[in-house]
Amino acid sequence: MSTFNDTLLRAARGEEIEHTPVWFMRQAGRSQPEYLKIKEKYSLEEITHQPELCAYVTKLPVDQYDVDAAILYKDIVTPLVGIGVDVKIKSGVGPVISNPIRSAQDIANLGEFSAEEQVPYVLDTIKMLTQEQLNVPLIGFAGAPFTLASYMIEGGPSKSYNLTKSFMVSEPQAWFALMDKLADMTISYIQAQVNAGVKAVQIFDSWVGALNVSDYRIFIKPTMTRIFSELRKLNIPLITFGVGASHLANEWHDLPVDVVGLDWRLSIKEAGERGITKPVQGNLDPSMLLADWSVIEERAKLIVEQGVEHGSHIFNLGHGVFPQVQPATLKRLTAFVHDYSRELRSK
Repeated sequence: MSTFNDTLLRAARGEEIEHTPVWFMRQAGRSQPEYLKIKEKYSLEEITHQPELCAYVTKLPVDQYDVDAAILYKDIVTPLVGIGVDVKIKSGVGPVISNPIRSAQDIANLGEFSAEEQVPYVLDTIKMLTQEQLNVPLIGFAGAPFTLASYMIEGGPSKSYNLTKSFMVSEPQAWFALMDKLADMTISYIQAQVNAGVKAVQIFDSWVGALNVSDYRIFIKPTMTRIFSELRKLNIPLITFGVGASHLANEWHDLPVDVVGLDWRLSIKEAGERGITKPVQGNLDPSMLLADWSVIEERAKLIVEQGVEHGSHIFNLGHGVFPQVQPATLKRLTAFVHDYSRELRSK
């Protein structure tokens, strides 16, 4: 194995780096021909249950794009099965839950989570990658309680989160019981991933942008503070991220996290002006990946420049890679960010 590339870990800790590190959310799978061939035969759940196959899919973008980190290939609802949630990933839809939460009793009925017993295949995949295959950090991840709760209450993906938000304000006692249950699961799940070998962690609160700042502070922030405070003890970089949640960036900055993830709605420059001083991650609009290279380069240039000026920056998209993106585009973009940032940082 070649020398370990720890650029992302150093950037996340605010240390000196030679170039801006790059990784892409949903870089594993989605648009890669090799992955699409595997998907003809296996579902997402089947791939994640086979450590060798899952490790292959996870490592593919590192080999193909020369990115500075791998992100474990799996779904954020993976651990929910362990606590008794009947969830299936439906192609073209996403996670669908046949026993949605409707009452405090439904929450009381949820079981305890044990990664070793309930998702051993995830830990085996991590060990295989970190002990034998990768020369870059493997990023582990989990869904944040609000996002997981939204699936559990809505019964699947939602555009409005009406049921979730009304349950949150109408049944606060039950809501906080659910937050506690999901926080316990998240902490345990991440601890197991770190013990298996992941070197950094991202918590995806994908849908929390549906809340205003006041509700976030009351109903979500105490739970997130508890999760990150526990995970700090693991001594690895912690990243937080959500979509359409620029209004919450300062709330995230208050949390005991190392890196604040930004989507494309808030520029790095604006984030800095708002008082975000921690390392940031982001934030090219993934739609731009279908534009001409001149447009992609221009947008990426601005992000890299603002990131270098900010101090510590990890280049990423403002959300995940989608299926129509050409792998060659991601490879070219990675090389551009590496080269251009190296040039800027050497001045």
